[in-house]
Amino acid sequence: MDTAWDHAHIDHTLPIPPVPAPAGLAESPAEWSQRLADAPHGWLLRDNAMTRTLTGGGPIRLMHTTVALDAIRASGHLYASSGCLVAALYCAPLTPEPDGLRPHNLGQYLLETKPHTDTLVIEITPDAPVPPKGIDYLRLGPIHLRTHLQHAAFLTPAEEEHLRRTVMARLRAAAPFLDLALANASGTQTPAAVFTDQLAAAVPHIPFLGYLYFEVLSEYLMLHSTTAQTRAYAERGELNNRLYKHLAHAAVDGMDQLFDLARFHPDHQQLTALTGQIDPSLAAGAAEYTRRRLSHLFACLALDPGEEAAAFTFRRRSFAALTDAAPGLMGQLLFREMRIMDRYPQLYACLEHAKALEAWNYWNTEGIPTPFNGFLPKGEIGVNPAYPRATCTVWAAKTCSKGLLHPVEQLDVAFLPRLADLGQTAMRRDGAGRAAGHLKAFRDGQRPDGVPGRLPSRRGAL
Repeated sequence: MDTAWDHAHIDHTLPIPPVPAPAGLAESPAEWSQRLADAPHGWLLRDNAMTRTLTGGGPIRLMHTTVALDAIRASGHLYASSGCLVAALYCAPLTPEPDGLRPHNLGQYLLETKPHTDTLVIEITPDAPVPPKGIDYLRLGPIHLRTHLQHAAFLTPAEEEHLRRTVMARLRAAAPFLDLALANASGTQTPAAVFTDQLAAAVPHIPFLGYLYFEVLSEYLMLHSTTAQTRAYAERGELNNRLYKHLAHAAVDGMDQLFDLARFHPDHQQLTALTGQIDPSLAAGAAEYTRRRLSHLFACLALDPGEEAAAFTFRRRSFAALTDAAPGLMGQLLFREMRIMDRYPQLYACLEHAKALEAWNYWNTEGIPTPFNGFLPKGEIGVNPAYPRATCTVWAAKTCSKGLLHPVEQLDVAFLPRLADLGQTAMRRDGAGRAAGHLKAFRDGQRPDGVPGRLPSRRGAL
């Protein structure tokens, strides 16, 4: 078994999900696991509609939105895409009801906000119950690092030197906050307002922190909100996705056109106001939750388990030393810096397909035809296009006035173990459905990491 891929997956149905962690943490992963389970909707981590369907052994019904239905019909092929599911076709669950197929609330949101798309219904019948092991994209840092080191020869020496120099400049600029986060993970209690303000200032230097910040707040909202809508979704066995969708779009202008969490960095005042708009009862505790939870997760995600969090510093470390001591953070930095290189569109197929092959092999070995986003089982689920032991049927579907989906045309299509072209991935489309691809925009002045030159706009996806 590939240990790196195993560590990147989590099973919330276990009493204590195993999480590698450095020494010296004030709170252990097991203690945090129990705290999450004790939250008002923490029970949904272990017992939700999606994982019940996976482990039930019966057919798994999913919906997928697309702007390429004509191309799918013409080619007879469906491809996976990169993103939070690494190498799967991004979908949301469906539940059979007497009058049709009811979308998960994530799917309802997609249908409401993507009017330019067509909808596919996909039925997967696996050969056995599917283990409820979801992939946590925040844990992919060591895999990103390994992929980069194995494929460094695809870069010119000048490109590799620039990449390493830029990553180290970012680390030097953010080192005071990164050390502060480790100190808080080890027991220091920085005032929450000070911590979140420094976090907000650090995100432009370390874009991965924007992803981590967003996921921590999503967790806080989904597990702790007790609004009527959240309770209604919980009765159906679903976490409320609208909470974090509202958070993202309110926090970042243009997030509806390009979902880019590298731009997510509300300061303390903004954080309190945003949380108050979504659920006023949670506003007062948002910053303190962020301080405790983000510090703990950062230590676990950034450092090798053999390190001592309380004694570690990011100051005055070499590139080689940090790849050994902090492989998770270095992998995330290199991965995101690579994505804004001029030649990334040419390198994408090689670099991302290398990870895709590893992911498909792991999922096939573990019996996972439908991988899901495992940071939280919130309904982001996909189709493994390389799974050899399941039958699959695909229909074009229509939505009725009740919001239910109805298959109307069976399609003669097959999944291919190949990633879609970069410019055709759904998360890189604007509000009108046009493919944005890896287009670059520049602005004058210094990059936020202190490296001279223009800053490319960040193109990212969950």
